Amino acid sequence: MPNSSSISEFLLLQLADPRQLQLLHFWLLLGIYLAAFLGNSLIITAVACDQRLHNPMYFFLLNLALLDLGCISTTLPKAMANTLWDTRAISYTGCAAQLFFFLLFTSAEYSLLTIMSYDRYVAICKPLHYGTLMDSRACATMAAAAWGTGVLYTLLHTASTFSLPLCQGNVVNQFFCEIPQILRLACSGSYLREVVLIIFSVSLAFGCFVFIVVSYVQIFMAVLRMPSEQGRHKAFSTCLPHLAVVSLFLSTAIYANLKPPSASSPSVDLMVAVLYSVVPTAVNPLIYSMRNREVKDGVRKVITKCVSLAVSCPSF
Repeated sequence: MPNSSSISEFLLLQLADPRQLQLLHFWLLLGIYLAAFLGNSLIITAVACDQRLHNPMYFFLLNLALLDLGCISTTLPKAMANTLWDTRAISYTGCAAQLFFFLLFTSAEYSLLTIMSYDRYVAICKPLHYGTLMDSRACATMAAAAWGTGVLYTLLHTASTFSLPLCQGNVVNQFFCEIPQILRLACSGSYLREVVLIIFSVSLAFGCFVFIVVSYVQIFMAVLRMPSEQGRHKAFSTCLPHLAVVSLFLSTAIYANLKPPSASSPSVDLMVAVLYSVVPTAVNPLIYSMRNREVKDGVRKVITKCVSLAVSCPSF
């Protein structure tokens, strides 16, 4: 049997067998990637360029867009390339790098979503203290903590996962390198350390989810006391989609990491991976930003300016 020292590459999951379906999957993935890339890029540009959006809520949205852009750019381009060129290979180093950056962006994003729930709690439940509790220094510290937590979490898991001896071949039954699939290749009994780390991480993630839920319970109680129906609608339209995306991400990620191997199915594993790695990053621009009038105005200005520059440039 091969061990980790003799493995130079891994074989990822082939999304389809007939060539026509491979090309169909390529165009589907390309469409999803371009939509997510364009949406998040417009948000980043709008928040960075529009002075009206320089406040804590949009600062966190900018960081969220950066993380979404990094997350989807870690997984989909390789899957598209493999589908287009009809191959399954990814190098050992490439697999480790993909796992590292995917964990970095997803863990930092989950920390940031927790911070965003606190930001909404302070804005709605403690509006008179918002300027003090969420000043520029506090926001920068929170964002740095989210990124720093992601780096530490990722280093720990990546080092632990790729230090395991691999005795079960090199076939990763997923369209990108993820921890549960790598653990299935480990020698029997050697992955208990990583399983303990995963259980600890899931416990922390669940703790963050409880914090988010408690924050939103407080928000909903405050919103129901609002005399303005428009104010209630705005608060609910902001908070409910946030809670839905967090719930989808956490439930599918926990299922992917804690399900027993006997309950594994390639089609179910693929669907779950898409739900926690692709769907949130693709819909976040719509849920958090494009429904917001200030962000839509900022994006409209960016598009108008780009069109004006394109029209004014001389044609060759």
